[in-house]
Amino acid sequence: MTIAQDPQDFPMALPGSGRVHARVAALLGAGSPSPEAIDRFLSAAPFPLVGQGHAVFVWRGEADGVCLLRWIHAGIDRVPLARVPRTDLWLAQVDVANSARFEYKLAVQHHGHEEWVLDPRNPERARDPFGENSVCCTSGYVRPPWTTPQGAPEGRLIPFGVETAIFEGPREEALYLPPGHDPWAPYPLVVIHDGTDFMTYADLGVSLDNLIAAGDIPPVMVALVQTVDRMGEYPRGRRHARYVVRELIPAIEARYRVSDDPAERVLLGASLGAVASLATAFRFPGVFGGLVLQSGSFILDKQKLNSRPHPVFHRVADLVSSLKRAPSLPPTRAFVSTGEFEGLAEENRALAFWLAEHGVAVRFQSSWDGHHWHNWRDQLRDGLMWVLSPSHSTR
Repeated sequence: MTIAQDPQDFPMALPGSGRVHARVAALLGAGSPSPEAIDRFLSAAPFPLVGQGHAVFVWRGEADGVCLLRWIHAGIDRVPLARVPRTDLWLAQVDVANSARFEYKLAVQHHGHEEWVLDPRNPERARDPFGENSVCCTSGYVRPPWTTPQGAPEGRLIPFGVETAIFEGPREEALYLPPGHDPWAPYPLVVIHDGTDFMTYADLGVSLDNLIAAGDIPPVMVALVQTVDRMGEYPRGRRHARYVVRELIPAIEARYRVSDDPAERVLLGASLGAVASLATAFRFPGVFGGLVLQSGSFILDKQKLNSRPHPVFHRVADLVSSLKRAPSLPPTRAFVSTGEFEGLAEENRALAFWLAEHGVAVRFQSSWDGHHWHNWRDQLRDGLMWVLSPSHSTR
């Protein structure tokens, strides 16, 4: 691939990327830059370079090819970087939405072998149970301050074992007790699926501390549910729902005081955890008055199964079909969120409309993000405020 001497003719990695970033234009304005000019270019600012509506990614080194990898619409989007002639610098400018974030890796090709690596020039990282990704935060994105330590009083995280006949043995869960927990006061209860993962990858503990201290949500007790078989347990729904309602909650009530008002009992989950939350609410109507459903792996249109052959999606589709035949829920507030880069974004939007048509008070929210823990972290405040503090939820 060749690059014209006019920097405005630099080939964009995606069509219609508009004008080249000013720093790239300055670098290429006199033709192929010297190694010293490249050194200055790379050391002058962090990467990726972010402008209004675009971002510039770089790689420096010998390679047969370099690609930007993004997880978009349930697939891998590959954006080739172009090598600047007579240099070891590779560049790509891509169109992006402002006030967004997405996770990515770089694919570097050598002699027929491809290695996926973190961007060595970008310190922003995000972890999940499968590893770590680099993060691009586009123009206007600001990490919510309540997701970082603010000096708020800290709650306590304690292990909580549950003897379960439904799953035939002990389960190790955990409880978050709010700062200054009063053993004689009944607290609202939030049951979070994959709760330990939310703590590890989505800054749940510090977020709860900050939201409680700010008065955004009341002091709450949080049950952190963590299964070793989420692909089997969550989409089937029946046994899991019985466990939550007939074993987990009674075990908590035997040791702590929690509110018996359904409006102060909430189910929260992301991905398959959102499926388990919705299934539990429908199987035991009236127990939970709040639902926070983030990036749910919902299949409302079975035509979607043509592109999703994994058996788990067939189980989810059957589960959703059965829920659609169930009676409407008692008074319930639901927060449904998704990311525009997700493969099931439209299914989550359709779910929000379906719930609203069946009498649920729904708030739907979408962000320019993907199926990632930091997306769920960033939308946590709005979700909890909608279901726990309805008078403040429009702030």
